[in-house]
Amino acid sequence: MRKNNNKKIYVAGHLGMVGSSIIRALKSKGFNNIILRSKKDLDLVNQLAVNRFFKKERPQEVYLAAAKVGGIFANNKFPAEFIYQNVMMQTNIINAAFENGVKKILFLGSSCIYPKFSKQPILEEYLLTGKLEPTNEPYAIAKIVGIKMCESYNRQYGKSHGVDYRCVMPTNLYGKGDNYHPVNSHVIPALIRRFHEAKINNKKNVLVWGTGLPKREFLYVDDLADACIHVMNISKKKYKSLTDEMCSHINIGSGKDVTIKKLAETIKEVVGFEGNINFNTKMPNGIPRKLLDSSRITKLKWKPKVNLFKGLKVTYKSFLKSL
Repeated sequence: MRKNNNKKIYVAGHLGMVGSSIIRALKSKGFNNIILRSKKDLDLVNQLAVNRFFKKERPQEVYLAAAKVGGIFANNKFPAEFIYQNVMMQTNIINAAFENGVKKILFLGSSCIYPKFSKQPILEEYLLTGKLEPTNEPYAIAKIVGIKMCESYNRQYGKSHGVDYRCVMPTNLYGKGDNYHPVNSHVIPALIRRFHEAKINNKKNVLVWGTGLPKREFLYVDDLADACIHVMNISKKKYKSLTDEMCSHINIGSGKDVTIKKLAETIKEVVGFEGNINFNTKMPNGIPRKLLDSSRITKLKWKPKVNLFKGLKVTYKSFLKSL
């Protein structure tokens, strides 16, 4: 598809891991007319402020990566904030974009939208076919609302106004700019921090929750950013050929999963920790497996470039720079 490198692009959530990666990818591909606003300059929960922003700036495309995110602890402690803030940010941006003539939006969801006990690998069609994981249900429901908003605007205004709002659902992400909080972080940044601290403090053991047997899929964040730009810029005909108006989102995954045990061993090697890994089998494992079916994005001629070991090495270097 012929690219217009001068088009005005708004990246919502540009300070987060995903948003900052999308900016790097856009600039590497020659897109430099990018609009950015920090939370201090634009409160996305404030509908009036968002409407004023879109009326003034008139972007041509929007990458909607803004979200309130966190691990299990935060999701359990602040469920009201997670559902309210995420629904409001998405709703404000999507509607303000439509009212100000934005034809293209890429909405970023999360694999937690799928039922807790989905068949594996997880197809896009499995959305809304079962109960969600209770610990992050408010966040998941907010993301589902975002998907259905995009679909609804496409259905109602696709022909009359030419809107083309697309959604991607990434698997578990990691990479530059991740959150390494000791309590409120996801598995890869949590293990990187744990192994690093054990290394510098000369500890003999690192404790990992569960048996280590559950399998998880991971994708390096720069691969996701590349996929997002790829999906945004393919033709409408090609996108619609692989989606349905009531199931229009596309999974973005690596296509491979690993056990938590293997993940921990790999991070141990990357960090250079020489002690032992112990598994606390009294702690919960979570679901046995979570792997996305990414055949749609594969059919769109995209595949990830960074394998897990290489991605973890780059991520660890980024962690060291953040200390």
